[in-house]
Amino acid sequence: MQGIIGFLILNIYALFVIVATSIVFFSKPRQKKVEDKTYAWFLIASILVSITGLALGLAVSPTLNFPAITIIVLNKIYLIALITWILLLTSYTFYIASNKKDDKKVHKMQNFFFGLNIICGILILILPTDVQISSTGAVAEGLAIYFTYSVFGICYVVQLIRALIDFKNIRSKKYIPLYLLVLLGILTLLVMTIDSNMNFIVNPVLIFIAFIMYFTIENPDLKMIKQLNLAKDAAEKANQAKTEFLSNMSHEIRTPLNAIVGFSECMLDSKDLSGETKQFAQDIVDASHNLLEIVNGILDISKIEANKMEIIPKEYNPREVFNSLCKLVIPRIGEKPIEFKYTYSPDLPGILKGDVSKVKQIVLNILTNAAKYTDKGEIDFNVNCINRSDTNTCLLYISVKDTGRGIKKENMEKLFNKFERIDEEKNTTVEGTGLGLAITKSLTEMMGGRISVFSKYEEGSTFRVYLEQNIVSMEIPTSNSEEIEIDYSSFVGKKVLLVDDSKINLKVAQNILKPYNLNLVSVESGAECLQKVQESTYDLILMDIMMPKMDGVETLKKLKEIEGFDVPVVALTADAIEGTDEKYKSVGFDDYLSKPIDRYLLNKVLTKFLGGK
Repeated sequence: MQGIIGFLILNIYALFVIVATSIVFFSKPRQKKVEDKTYAWFLIASILVSITGLALGLAVSPTLNFPAITIIVLNKIYLIALITWILLLTSYTFYIASNKKDDKKVHKMQNFFFGLNIICGILILILPTDVQISSTGAVAEGLAIYFTYSVFGICYVVQLIRALIDFKNIRSKKYIPLYLLVLLGILTLLVMTIDSNMNFIVNPVLIFIAFIMYFTIENPDLKMIKQLNLAKDAAEKANQAKTEFLSNMSHEIRTPLNAIVGFSECMLDSKDLSGETKQFAQDIVDASHNLLEIVNGILDISKIEANKMEIIPKEYNPREVFNSLCKLVIPRIGEKPIEFKYTYSPDLPGILKGDVSKVKQIVLNILTNAAKYTDKGEIDFNVNCINRSDTNTCLLYISVKDTGRGIKKENMEKLFNKFERIDEEKNTTVEGTGLGLAITKSLTEMMGGRISVFSKYEEGSTFRVYLEQNIVSMEIPTSNSEEIEIDYSSFVGKKVLLVDDSKINLKVAQNILKPYNLNLVSVESGAECLQKVQESTYDLILMDIMMPKMDGVETLKKLKEIEGFDVPVVALTADAIEGTDEKYKSVGFDDYLSKPIDRYLLNKVLTKFLGGK
């Protein structure tokens, strides 16, 4: 009687465990892989083994006295369930040991085991089974039982051989069920050898293996997390590849743009050029700057999406910054009958600290947008602020109001979408990619601010940006560095080494630098640069970055290895992604200039290092 109670408790508990495990497994979203489908059938087989084993155990007990025919039928069903269980586990072992998960061989293997299962099931039904009934209970014997034991043993050996063939992955946790089967199988045989009445532990052992499989390798949550991690790694690699691609594209696009802008500006400076030809040169410069804006926009939005955009705080004079932006916008208004007005709050601090490049980009995008979509009337640019002495911060409240075309209500939600232009049929003559406002919103939110828009169709729009910046000083600086008076005579005799692997870039730089009357030496490689520095002394080196064999960074490192070398080196490169200036300064460059060369920034750099006044 105690044996029956122990049998019932252990096997009912095993049945409860496998049913609960199956409910959890089938209730969760799963991947549609071969191993997942195999395990699903494996769970069903385990439930069948548990139920039929429990029923057979009760049938052969001496207290219930089941008829022999009932015991035989239950025994055959139980044996079929056992063979199905071991064949599914063997199929699973073959699958996880296969390097090709989804090829035709896998499907052939599945068909083989399915067919083998049917053949074994038919043989069990055909082979005889006898029942010996005594006072201690009923005992089933016969060829069907011996056949099942033989199939179990063969599968057991085949699984070990297949695992050993895949020895390099033998430590994989996917082999845990096989290890358990080996260990628990040996223990079960030992226990049953000592006491034949302990055969009721077979079912719980098999159920335990199926249970462990769920918590080690077939848990849908764990597999989903693994897939998410793999997807994350793939996305990070893709983003890294995209960043490198964009850096290379920036260089490749800016290099010819440098020549176009540089030569066009040189043509505009020429006294021999006049009339329609000069206007053509101006149009080329304007079109080149428009193309440069498009390139910058694509680079910026890609960097934002890749989470590579960083906040780089710097001290700046807000009045100088906003004045410079106004000067950039006025030419974009052109000859349109628009009055451009700008006012700043009288309590606007003299020096703020924040990411000034992003502040400039945000405001310039909004001002440019107003200039594009306003045909007449006015554009009102207003900067107010709330200064907080307790936190030493300034909340900038920037407003741009125009009397332009306005935005329809149904288009307001699309306003900040990437690559989407509002009311495009009406605005076909307006250049743009639909990235400006998307970038503006992303940058504003990245800096902890917010942007809002109020608009009435065909009457105008008002954009408002709220940004918090740190206050460095309330005192307004007296100097104004926006206008630099260039005394070209102060640069006469200064020796500058220009390093660039592109002959056309060298020619552009030589023409732009011509008014400074420098003693200019040009070389086309890092190796030539090192040779020239060892042969003569220079006051400044302008260094390209992306050069074959020895790039600018490597050349700089070798220059600094030269004893007594103290010449300032400025990076002059077409690699102009956000944050690039800080990157090159961090590796040892004294300053940074991007291509196409901005003449105002060039003036500042030459004045800084060559002592111009």
